[in-house]
Amino acid sequence: MSVFDHGVLRNDIVGAAVSLSDNAIAPDLVAEALRQGVGRLTADGAFVVETGAFTGRSPKDKFIVRDGLTENTVWWDNSGALSPEHFSILLDDVRAHLSGQAIYRQDLLAGADPAHQYDVTVLTPSAWHALFIRNLLIRRGEDILAGDDAMAVTIVHAPHFKADPARHGCRTDTVIALDMSRNVVVIAGTLYAGEIKKSVFSLFNFHAPRQGVLPMHCSANLGPDGEAALFFGLSGTGKTTLSNDPNRPLIGDDEHGWSADGVFNLEGGCYAKTVKLSATAEPEIYAATKRFGTVLENVIVDAETGVPDFDDVSLTENTRAAYPLHVLPSIAKGSVGGTPKTVVFLTADAFGVLPPLARLTPEQAVYHFLSGYTAKVAGTERGVTEPQATFSACFGAPFMPRHPTVYGEMLAERLRTSGAQAYLLNTGWTGGGYGVGKRIDIASTRRLLTAALEGALDSADMRVDGLFGFDVPVAVPGVDSKLLDPRQTWADGEAYDAQAAKLAQLFRENFKKFGTEADAEPGPQLAKAAE
Repeated sequence: MSVFDHGVLRNDIVGAAVSLSDNAIAPDLVAEALRQGVGRLTADGAFVVETGAFTGRSPKDKFIVRDGLTENTVWWDNSGALSPEHFSILLDDVRAHLSGQAIYRQDLLAGADPAHQYDVTVLTPSAWHALFIRNLLIRRGEDILAGDDAMAVTIVHAPHFKADPARHGCRTDTVIALDMSRNVVVIAGTLYAGEIKKSVFSLFNFHAPRQGVLPMHCSANLGPDGEAALFFGLSGTGKTTLSNDPNRPLIGDDEHGWSADGVFNLEGGCYAKTVKLSATAEPEIYAATKRFGTVLENVIVDAETGVPDFDDVSLTENTRAAYPLHVLPSIAKGSVGGTPKTVVFLTADAFGVLPPLARLTPEQAVYHFLSGYTAKVAGTERGVTEPQATFSACFGAPFMPRHPTVYGEMLAERLRTSGAQAYLLNTGWTGGGYGVGKRIDIASTRRLLTAALEGALDSADMRVDGLFGFDVPVAVPGVDSKLLDPRQTWADGEAYDAQAAKLAQLFRENFKKFGTEADAEPGPQLAKAAE
């Protein structure tokens, strides 16, 4: 296949525009967005916008072009397929749709390591979407060096274009289509800005393994001696809160690569959830929401005072703030770090079964990485009346185009060669499941995390969990020893045993989807527990 000329595509769209705003900075983009009649400013100057019917991603409307490159490399059980012909028609129709409109162009970078970098151009008729992606990717001319051989990526964003399923091969009038061979993305029919960010991550997740880089949906920070720590976790587990530590400079909030040289951030900003955000619990994020140029998605603002109400989730619980990384008080220079010393998998177990901290062998780490477990609690979604287990492979299945075992094998190799210690940190419930027990207090969680990061648990006394097989510390300074053994926190030990067996079975049932390519031995040993 010949090399695709991104310059031709970009110039074609720009040349047909009625006007062009080329790499405009935040003040100009905010002014343009206000002129377009979308959004408003808060009392502190952040830009607030509503995304209409789409307040989150549309995973069922995301497609990858099925061609010679992707046919045998994409995990099609997890990804929708689009023919090259349908993609070409879609791209042509979107280009025609954008003709005659004002276009806001942003030329950005993805990947803080110049050796593993993407040259990303986003073309959109929406000024606030241009501001959003400018906040979240790496802005040229700042602290991060640009590589000479960055992979070209073009994202064509048409939020008001309505796709035709019969003509374009998609499911609805919304479509997110990724051509991995040409690195072209078309996003149409949705105002939700997160689709732009996640399309870059999806491209990275596909290409990175071929370059010997493990792509990771995690946050990362640095210890006092420069040692990196990784934090994997699904929404609501505390990933952003726990990785934002004034004593540990932040490498990045959400998306990283682990190469032979260490860890690097894919982005140049943060896309933080703001539901129930407070200045006390998350002061760094709260301060960022008061900054001019920050984009607040679907946050309710008082009409008279202009003050955001982060407790109001009348539009959605998925309220977000998008801001550049440099507004945070403590960030790692160049958004890079050395080889990780600690890997933390976060889960919020609403069943009240898992211990607040467990030390994992490399095999157990890969098992929990592939499982990607957390739990939804009652009341968070319609019809959810009791805790429900949620499994997302690699803690980011919607963005992982390849089979999870590809990433799992890479993690296993990284753990073996680095000697990094992995932990499972549970920020969920103790003393019973949701509705009976209580959430593990943040002070205890922070003490446990500190002990893990500082190596205090390397030689600590451990007990082996009879069901999951991992090591659990017997005592940690400042933490109630009873908390470390969840069975002891339940009023009825037999009830705990029954709930634990139920959760273990859910783990095993979920793992079956990986087939014979994955080894389930490091998981819960039901037969052993029944003896």
